[in-house]
Amino acid sequence: MFYRLTVIKLLYCINGKLGFFLWKIPQKRFDNWRYYMHAQIEKARIFQQLHGREGAFIIPNPWDIGSARLLALLGFEALASTSAGYAFSRGLQDGAIGREQMMTHLTELAAATDLPLSADLENGFGDAPEIVAETIRLAALTGIVGGSIEDASGQRDAPIYPLELAVERVRAAVEAVAELDFPFMLTARAENYLHGRSDLTDTIKRLQAYQDAGADVLYAPGLKTREEITAIVSALDKPVNVVMGLQGVQLSLKELAQIGVKRVSVGGSLARAALGAFLRAAEEMREHGTFSYGNQAIGTRQIGEMLHAASKL
Repeated sequence: MFYRLTVIKLLYCINGKLGFFLWKIPQKRFDNWRYYMHAQIEKARIFQQLHGREGAFIIPNPWDIGSARLLALLGFEALASTSAGYAFSRGLQDGAIGREQMMTHLTELAAATDLPLSADLENGFGDAPEIVAETIRLAALTGIVGGSIEDASGQRDAPIYPLELAVERVRAAVEAVAELDFPFMLTARAENYLHGRSDLTDTIKRLQAYQDAGADVLYAPGLKTREEITAIVSALDKPVNVVMGLQGVQLSLKELAQIGVKRVSVGGSLARAALGAFLRAAEEMREHGTFSYGNQAIGTRQIGEMLHAASKL
C-alpha cells in the first residue's frame, strides 16, 4: 500500500488527472501494473545482455500482435517495431502515424510477448530536442526497453537535420533515458542513404557524433555494400545495427557477425513480404480468375494452433 501511495503521489505531482485516475484503480490491478514494471526491467536486462555477448543476433520486426507472437514462437530473442509495417496495416504511408496512436500500438506490441521490444520512434515526432525527450519518456511507459531516433526531418527540401541539431536531439534523448529506472537501449540512426545521400563520410561523421552524445547503438539503414558496412563498424566503438531484407546487399547473419555487426533488423520487409503475397493472390484472382495461391497458404488449423501456442508463452 505504501508503494502505491508513493507512486500515485509522484504521478499526481507530474499530472493531476493521471494521479487521480490511478488512485481509483483497485489494489489488485495496481499490483498487476507493478508486476509489469518489474517484467519491463527484466526484459531490459536481457536486451542489454544480447548486445554484450559474442556474435550477432536477429531482431525481426512484427507489425501487430499476431506477427509478434508468431516470431516469439519461432524462437527469436527480441523484437523491434516497424513504423512502416504498422502504418501499412492502418492503410497509411510510413510516417503518417501520430505519436499518440504509435504509443497505443507499442503498448499492445510490448504486452503481446515476453520478449524485449525495441521501438521505431521515427524522428521523435517533432523537430525540437524537447519533443524528442518527451517521446522517449512516453515510449518508456508502453513497456518497450529500447528505441531509435532518426535524423530524418520529414521535410522534402531538407530531409536530414543539420548535424548540430541532430546531435542535440540525440543528447536530449540520452538525458531522458538517464531519468528512467531501467536500462533503456537508445539507438541513433543516420538516414542519409534512405534519402538519396550516399555519403559514407558524412554518415560515419554523424554516427560518431551520436556515439559521443551517448547513444547505445548506431544504425545507418540503406547501406549498399559489404565495404560500407565494414567501414561503419570499424569507425565505431559501440554496437551497430544493420538492416537486411531491402534490395541491394544480401549478407547472412554469419557474414555480418564476421564483419562485427551486433544486431540485424529487417525493418518493414516482413510486412511487405506478407503484403506482396496478398497482392499476388489478389492479382491472380482479378486477372486470371484462378485461385492457385491457396496452395502456398498456411492452413487454418496450423496457424490457429501456432497462435494458441504463442499466446501461452
